[in-house]
Amino acid sequence: MPADLKDLIDDLTRRMDGAIESLRRDLSGLRSGRASPNLLEPVRVEAYGSEVPLSQVGSIAVPEARMLTVSVWDRTVVGAVERAIRDSGLGLNPAADGQTIRVPIPVLTEERRNELARAANRYAENGKIAIRGVRRDGMEQAKALEKKGEISQDDLKTWSDSIQKLTDQYVKKVDDTLADKEREIKQV
Repeated sequence: MPADLKDLIDDLTRRMDGAIESLRRDLSGLRSGRASPNLLEPVRVEAYGSEVPLSQVGSIAVPEARMLTVSVWDRTVVGAVERAIRDSGLGLNPAADGQTIRVPIPVLTEERRNELARAANRYAENGKIAIRGVRRDGMEQAKALEKKGEISQDDLKTWSDSIQKLTDQYVKKVDDTLADKEREIKQV
């Protein structure tokens, strides 16, 4: 019984959506000069004998445009949270105030903005590579079906065109997402 083009496209779409979501997650960790709780998402804290995400030991809030606060639930891990934020490589200098940690967001320099834009480009390129990998898998599946005689050469051409069209749509999504992030980074 021949495989269905719709099923293949649905599978490829799901996988390409995953690549876009991964790109958005990566880009959310890039600082744009404005406070965002996503900024602290990659921070991991040494607490309770293991490394845990910051979100598991406290809640993150944005009281003003250039300030984050972390309300730590357990007083014994305040120092570890403060250390984890400072050592995260995000260029932040947290200050503990009881069980609340204030994290001022410094103004970005032009040099730092350019570094962030280059990092965003790297993330986008990785997203495109992932999407092209999904396309390659889809093309291989279609060629295998044609080789087994389950679809004709004309069907193979149709399937290949559909897979390429889907790939082009997702590469454009990557480019649009990157352009939005670059605009956000360059905004003073």
